[in-house]
Amino acid sequence: MDFSEICLMRQSCRKYDTERDIEKEKLDAVLTAARLAPSACNGQPYHITVCKGELAKQVGRATMSMGLNGFADEAPVLLVISDEPYVKSAALGAKISGSDYRSMDIGILAAYITAAATEQGLSSCILGWLNCEKIQKLCSLENEVSLVITLGYAHPEDKLRNKKRKSIEELVSEKE
Repeated sequence: MDFSEICLMRQSCRKYDTERDIEKEKLDAVLTAARLAPSACNGQPYHITVCKGELAKQVGRATMSMGLNGFADEAPVLLVISDEPYVKSAALGAKISGSDYRSMDIGILAAYITAAATEQGLSSCILGWLNCEKIQKLCSLENEVSLVITLGYAHPEDKLRNKKRKSIEELVSEKE
């Protein structure tokens, strides 16, 4: 599968096949891609906690409220992305520029994880709606939780949907 195919195939999965677990080698491939994601000053100011089994279900439930993420406890694996301190050079750059490099880095990480999952035939969904304190407690984390990413095989009913995106003309402008 080339990158263009990954872009066309990847979508947020909202119904997982609860009968299928993720093979170790596929999860390892996703985590290897995550390790290679670029970050400011190569600092990787985040930590990935892999949740499986009952913990995955509990973390999934900690992302559900107000009618959101009702599928999250179906996924066999949840990746909890928590903040870690900047390396000194990135901390200095963030302070001087006023930029939030950690959020940018976590966004890049999530893109790498979801693209690698798609390449492995897995489905994913990036969840920003979550109960941070509850997930911190469940996963014994001291730092803030930024995202949770569900991973698994899509249920056969979760068909590929048409992409609704802005046109290139709306999205891109060229300047000289």
